[in-house]
Amino acid sequence: MKLIYRRTIVGSMLTTVMTPRLALAKENAMKIECSFHDQVFTVTLADNPSARDLLSLLPLNDLSITDYATNEKIAYLPRKLTEAGAARFGGEAPGDLCYYAPWGNLAFFHAGYRWSSGLIRLGRLDGGIAPLLVRGTFALRIRSLA
Repeated sequence: MKLIYRRTIVGSMLTTVMTPRLALAKENAMKIECSFHDQVFTVTLADNPSARDLLSLLPLNDLSITDYATNEKIAYLPRKLTEAGAARFGGEAPGDLCYYAPWGNLAFFHAGYRWSSGLIRLGRLDGGIAPLLVRGTFALRIRSLA
């Protein structure tokens, strides 16, 4: 009984100490707002060098977003992003925002995809993929919500 009691106390103490830090981490999440046509959506960025480099470019008001293949929309950036810290990742899913280093473009995935060399995950759409299902080529604006 003493062992369970001690674990309960230690667990409670850790929860009490960590809860404010977890809330702060959510508050300080890097977020961007993307808009094109009549679509506006937010993306929570990953904590990696490429995502921070994207933030350094913002605001971007003169991009173009267009359909590519059957599973993504793409937009070319004014310059290439750093590839520091790029590594293979898993858990690929619709709603991912990635950077494709060989071409220097953002890839907004609205259907399944697989990791390939040169692909760096930058973040994830917050409210689902519906905005990406609007077909066509449009002016794209991206701004920081920090």
